[in-house]
Amino acid sequence: MNYNKYIKIITLVCVILSTSILSACTSAQAPTHPSAETKDQPSQPVTIRVGSMKGPTSMGLLFLMEEAQKGKADGSYEFKMAVQADELLPLMVKGELDIALLPANVAAILYQKMEGQLAVIDINTLGVLYIVTGNSSITSMEDLEGRTIYLTGKGTTPDYVLRYLLAENGLTEEDCKLEYRSEATEVAALLSQNPEAVGLLPQPFVTAACAQNEALSVVLDMNQEWRKLQGEEGSRMVTGVTVVRKDFLEDHEEAVKKFMKAHQGSAKKVNSEPEIGAGLAVEAGIIAKETIAQKAIPACNITYIDGEAMRQALSGYLSVLNEQNPVAVGGELPMEDFYYVP
Repeated sequence: MNYNKYIKIITLVCVILSTSILSACTSAQAPTHPSAETKDQPSQPVTIRVGSMKGPTSMGLLFLMEEAQKGKADGSYEFKMAVQADELLPLMVKGELDIALLPANVAAILYQKMEGQLAVIDINTLGVLYIVTGNSSITSMEDLEGRTIYLTGKGTTPDYVLRYLLAENGLTEEDCKLEYRSEATEVAALLSQNPEAVGLLPQPFVTAACAQNEALSVVLDMNQEWRKLQGEEGSRMVTGVTVVRKDFLEDHEEAVKKFMKAHQGSAKKVNSEPEIGAGLAVEAGIIAKETIAQKAIPACNITYIDGEAMRQALSGYLSVLNEQNPVAVGGELPMEDFYYVP
């Protein structure tokens, strides 16, 4: 073989080997974890699908909803509002919603149904229940003895709260007759027609009912009655909480934290700017009239509580319900992983 030709062949082989080795090294240094591509990245922002109920739990989101609609929110969001919690639960189970604002005990039940794959990120609403009547002789829980009380569905938050407060004030089921209606609007209509009747209503239905009939008024605030029993160091009456699917939280934790911050700011603005919030509530179809919305917002106990304070308040509330009836929280109390405390 010609010596020069032999040298050229050797050189060509070396180049090929060098290229192969360099290619192998480059491949070894490339990201191999799929999570690196699925985690939040600036170039591919995730859209959070949020479900809420038409009432106080949604009112804390009103300013965030408006910002998202105008493209000014810190994050991308899609909102779905439902009349009943039952409309949102299957969507969370199927992964068609990422975050939902639900009654506190319903969140605990959903946690059990989803085998722990759900976490609470904040409390969005405290006590919103009131005893409404035109009977001015009722000034205490004991005064409800011997009366018929109208309220929404059996086995819901109003039912459990009322039964607990009655029992702790020495009243049994034989002492009071509880008459259930499917919706708060039915209870409000009944009170409007018969002011001497006694009803347990949530806001903003309380304000609407009293506006329709001036003979009606709030005689008992269930939030205050709860605090009387629990004391300042005891549990708080929690109406609504915000939950997230754990798989979504794990993949998009920073996006969830952005939502939490935005939710906190929105809730604060609703309370500090009720006039603007009232207009947004009407636009969203939550309340029919702005005048009623303005009066209702301060009594809706819209809030934002997260972290350890959320865990303490919510776990205490669920413990009270569990002692009364374990079915109220899904059969047993949620584990500690139910509470997202960054």
